[in-house]
Amino acid sequence: MAAAALASFECRWHRPWLPVLLIAVAVAPAGLPDSWIALRPSEYKELSQTLRIRNARVVAERSSPLGLVTVVESPSIPFRHAPGLSLNANMEPPPQLAVFTDGDGLSALNRYDGRREPLAYLGDLTSALPYHLLDRPKVLVLGSGAGADVLQAIYHQASAIDAVELNPQVIGLVQDRFAAFSGKPYSVPGVRVFASEARGFLSARDERYDLIQVALLDSFSTSSAGLYALSESYLYTVEAFRDYLRHLRPGGLLAITRWVTLPPRDIPKLLATAVAAMDGAGVQQPWRRLALIRSWKTATLVVRNGEFDATDIAALRDFCHARSFDVEYYPGMREAEANRYNVLDQPYFFDAAQALLGPDRDSFLARYKFDVRPATDDRPYFFHYFKWRSLPELLSLKAQGGLPLLEWGYPVLIATLLQATCAALLLIVVPLWAMGRHNRRLPIVSLAGGVAASAPPSGWRLGMYFLAVGFAFMFVEIAFIQKFILFLSHPLYAIAVVLCAFLSFAGLGSRYSQRMPAHAPYMTGHGFLSRRGNHCRRAVGLVVAGICLASLLYLVALPPLLRLLMPLSDPARIAVLVLLMAPLAFLMGMPFPLGLGGVAARDKTLVPWAWAVNACASVVAAPLATLVAIHLGFSTVVLVALCLYVVAVASCP
Repeated sequence: MAAAALASFECRWHRPWLPVLLIAVAVAPAGLPDSWIALRPSEYKELSQTLRIRNARVVAERSSPLGLVTVVESPSIPFRHAPGLSLNANMEPPPQLAVFTDGDGLSALNRYDGRREPLAYLGDLTSALPYHLLDRPKVLVLGSGAGADVLQAIYHQASAIDAVELNPQVIGLVQDRFAAFSGKPYSVPGVRVFASEARGFLSARDERYDLIQVALLDSFSTSSAGLYALSESYLYTVEAFRDYLRHLRPGGLLAITRWVTLPPRDIPKLLATAVAAMDGAGVQQPWRRLALIRSWKTATLVVRNGEFDATDIAALRDFCHARSFDVEYYPGMREAEANRYNVLDQPYFFDAAQALLGPDRDSFLARYKFDVRPATDDRPYFFHYFKWRSLPELLSLKAQGGLPLLEWGYPVLIATLLQATCAALLLIVVPLWAMGRHNRRLPIVSLAGGVAASAPPSGWRLGMYFLAVGFAFMFVEIAFIQKFILFLSHPLYAIAVVLCAFLSFAGLGSRYSQRMPAHAPYMTGHGFLSRRGNHCRRAVGLVVAGICLASLLYLVALPPLLRLLMPLSDPARIAVLVLLMAPLAFLMGMPFPLGLGGVAARDKTLVPWAWAVNACASVVAAPLATLVAIHLGFSTVVLVALCLYVVAVASCP
């Protein structure tokens, strides 16, 4: 509304009262009662269900672009959040507050008074295994959240603890708002806390650790419902595993805990990713460096920077036997040792480990009912498990409660793409058909007053040009937003900076395109149209050649260059990103106005339709780019965009 108020001053139908009205409408929500505009989360979210408990109430709430953080207390029915706690445990958790992010992602804020004894339950989780294989390790916790993993390290007397948490508001709640309850775990001697993104933190530091622990970051309900299927996660990619292993001391451990989902999806994908990372690092026998254990609800994968020896294996077996955890894999393990306590129909996890560590790995990945291929930085969709060939079987299980096995994010993406495509076809083809019926030869008047008669440009060729330009621009923009997330170590910074750079420099490129030969008046008798069309195609061809050259150079040179520049400060990295984006965005801003200028010179009635075609392409391009990236990666998205630019040159009006 405020933007419309500013724009109304430039309109020829401007009225003095219009800006006042628009600004009044813009500020009106500030005067509405809070109850009218309060957020009402879905009743199916964990937060909504928790608040239905008698006397449960919200005691703190913080909001930022990273999410809505809500802290809840429940005096009537105490929280007992201990993911995968051993059924043999004889110590219950201390009093807890529940911490939700966007109404899901439950984690616990434990009461801590400086004593170790009340934290004993943290030794009966699968995530405690590394502390029985290492002596007073130096620990890095990635995704420390409300601090449970930090308390686990404190309980096991770690020599030093570095905690990394992306959302500074969570750290503030733990350290300030609930300091008396939490005991300020991030201020315990030997503990350091960093508000940072995990991969960016590691890339900017050379420090090495005995244990790198990736916390259980999401709720089981959200994960099992497949709602993360379209979420990019750079924590669980092959390149991420290589970073983790590079920051381990000799003999150090990487430990990742995930929820147990049946049929197995998360854990086989983690195993495949770990094996791929070690293969890429030149490890000859990765099967000697892996161990996997499972409780009734969680599983912990451990990767050693070195080989497990007999002492390690004995300690692992003793740890699991005392807590009735299932050993799913260790070097030299026999099948009879698997699936003993929390019994499944088959030893699924052991079988998956054997297949992924054996010679038929590719065959296993191809025939498995879910997509458990390793995620990469170019294809960072770890939570995407959907396979089309499994869809009939999943739908047949609907009556038996099998629909949660369907990763809903992916079908919703397909439905969105189909809806957008149908709407675009309706808005493009129908007007094109109508114009084709009423097409006639129109006079084009030159600046000198002369007339050159010719048919308007072909609607189909014109549509192809603006479709190709619209798709290509969005594909490149979306792909580079993803590629720069790691460099800026923050998804919000990457989106804001890349969008700002693209739109600003593309606008400058559009402005500069007016000076190009395609916009000059070539009006020499009856040869006007053909000459102008040739110059337009030549100008677009030169611009597209520059776009292709710059994009291919970026695909090859950016990864090593960005790794080299990662230690720079945030302002310096933002400046580097803007400078890198400037030439590409400048060139990408030219094809649309160049084509539009060519259309306007031949038939101005087609200009609004050309705008509409380009806009429809931009809408359809967003889900289509995501779909291509899920299956083929963001580099392929860029290559497809370059092919579309070549199509645009061939169909230039």
